[in-house]
Amino acid sequence: MAVPKKKMSKSRRNSRKSNWKKKVLKKVLFALSLGKSFEANTNVNFSFGDKLPQ
Repeated sequence: MAVPKKKMSKSRRNSRKSNWKKKVLKKVLFALSLGKSFEANTNVNFSFGDKLPQ
């Protein structure tokens, strides 16, 4: 199992957490806007990829 060898400082921990949260926030906002556009039946430039869900 992977175990950290030394204690991580609070500033480094907080910095990494904030970077992770920024990435997640970007994905969440994209998903919400996409969902709203589907709900409103507006045209969206979005593709599902090769296979469509059935």
